[in-house]
Amino acid sequence: MNSSPANKLTIASWAMYDFANTIFSMNVISLYFALWVTVDQGGQDILYSVALSGSMLAVALSVPVYGAISDQTGRRRGPLTLLTLLSVIGTAFIGQTHNLWLGLLLFAIANYCYQSAMVFYNGMLPSVARGSHIGLVSGYGVALGYMGSIAGLILVRPFVESDGRPAAFLPTAAMFLIFSIPCFLFVKDPNTRPFEKVKLGQAFRTLKQTLTNAAQYKLLLKFILIHFMILDVVNTVIAFMSVYANKVIHFTDAQITSFLITSTSAAMVGSFVIGWLVKHKGTAWSYWLVLWLWVAALAIAILSQSQLMFWLVGPLAGMGMGGVWVVSRAYLVELCPPEKVGEFFGVYGLAGKAASILGPLLWGSIVWIFQETETFKYRAALTSLLLITIITLFLFRSLRRQMTETPA
Repeated sequence: MNSSPANKLTIASWAMYDFANTIFSMNVISLYFALWVTVDQGGQDILYSVALSGSMLAVALSVPVYGAISDQTGRRRGPLTLLTLLSVIGTAFIGQTHNLWLGLLLFAIANYCYQSAMVFYNGMLPSVARGSHIGLVSGYGVALGYMGSIAGLILVRPFVESDGRPAAFLPTAAMFLIFSIPCFLFVKDPNTRPFEKVKLGQAFRTLKQTLTNAAQYKLLLKFILIHFMILDVVNTVIAFMSVYANKVIHFTDAQITSFLITSTSAAMVGSFVIGWLVKHKGTAWSYWLVLWLWVAALAIAILSQSQLMFWLVGPLAGMGMGGVWVVSRAYLVELCPPEKVGEFFGVYGLAGKAASILGPLLWGSIVWIFQETETFKYRAALTSLLLITIITLFLFRSLRRQMTETPA
């Protein structure tokens, strides 16, 4: 179905926000802030873990409130703009401070606002896609998101090479803001209602009811546990792989940037390839492949004694990263009663948020326990993620067996 010219502008402006916010995600969460804490400031990994996990816990607690505001008032552009501006300001000021604790606080605020803004951004999709296919419009955002990750790395690298890692944050904040502006200007709220009508208590009651309902679907609940465990691995790798590459493999910042560009490019390819395999080979076969990609990537990273060997990790992890969300969504739809898809996607999203809390804490705790060792602590932390992935494989095998035995 063709969109009107006005709606094409709205769709392009909405998708452009994905380009903008992945610049923050890649440059701040995946690369420069972790290295700023652990290398420039000499801080322990656990400090970054607590800042990241603490901000994600706050996000998880806020989601029902923001969801209620989004759904009941129809107001999305205003909260999205405010939260983005706060994230931009927090990011910009990280580069202006030499105080570790202030930097951690600024990061926690910036990440909280970045993650919370996504509730309102995602809520815009149905009205933005009016007259178009929702999946197609969402795909535009995902594609631009990958492009934003790569563009952000390339555009910020000259600042870092000239003035060091603290110089990464101000241009990252500027790009996040500039590329968000089309969304602020051209994506309007179609129907708004008075703020007074928001029933926050109802939002939490709905969440409780959803979790209660999920308990009745044992196979579905088991899959959400599997999804939680593999996302635990994925989110932790996203947050700490740059630290591992620096401390264990002795990559320079330029090499890490190239490594992340390679991984992101592989994630783009992986999304399409795994999507094709889901259609032609089935969700179970595709999910097995994604889990084994992660086993291979983590095992090679743990065993790598040379930079050459470690370069293999990027494409494998990237393919696994791009595929995990594609196949998990498809699997959830297969397991879920059609009338409850929206409800259980809420539980699915909550599992993703929880994984962003526990995974980084696990990494930081293991590195802290073995802090007297030089590189063993990092290999031990990565080994814990490999063990989680292997356990996930066994759980998925058990789920498949249960599904085979359960009568239709």
